[in-house]
Amino acid sequence: MSKLAIYFPGIGYHCDKPLLYYSRSLARELGYQECRNISYTYEGKNIRGDQAKMREAYETLFQQAEKELEEIDWSVYDDILFVSKSIGTIIAASYVKKHGLVGVRQVLYTPLAETFSFAPEKGLAFIGTADPWSTTGEIIQLARKNRLPLHVYDDCNHSLECGDTERNLEILRDVMKNTREFLVGS
Repeated sequence: MSKLAIYFPGIGYHCDKPLLYYSRSLARELGYQECRNISYTYEGKNIRGDQAKMREAYETLFQQAEKELEEIDWSVYDDILFVSKSIGTIIAASYVKKHGLVGVRQVLYTPLAETFSFAPEKGLAFIGTADPWSTTGEIIQLARKNRLPLHVYDDCNHSLECGDTERNLEILRDVMKNTREFLVGS
C-alpha cells in the first residue's frame, strides 16, 4: 500500500513546531513512506480580522501550494493524508475540493471558519477555547454541521497551548493519541 502525507503549515506555525512535527513522526511510524512539507511564504501583516488581507493571504499561499503539488500523480497512492494548521486548513480543504481528490483524509489543527466552506470530509479537527483566530462556538457548530469530529481543549490558544508546560505536554500527548486513532481507524 502506497501512503502519502502532505503537511500544510500556518503562516507563523511551520512544520517543525510540535503539532506538525509529531504528527509527521507519527505518520512515518504508521507507514507513510512519503511525507512532504508545503513551504510557502506570505509577507502581509495584521491579517487577523481583516477579510481582504485574509483572502489575499489565502490566494497567495494556495497558489504556492498548488505549484508545489502539481507534479504529484495522486493515482499512485492508496492512502492520502493532509495534515494542516490554521490557514493551512483552508488551503488543504480547498485543494481537495478544487482538484476533485477523493478519499483524502484530513487532520485539521486549529481550523479557521473558512475551512468549512470547502466541506472537508473524512477528517478530524482540534481547537482551543482561547484561540484568538477562531470563535470556538462557531467552529463547534461548523464541525457538527460537516459531521467532522472535533476535540476542544479548554483555555488553549492557537497553538493548542496554555501557560502551563506540563499541561501543554499532556495536551500534545492527547492530540497525538487522537490523531493516531484517526489514522489507524479510518
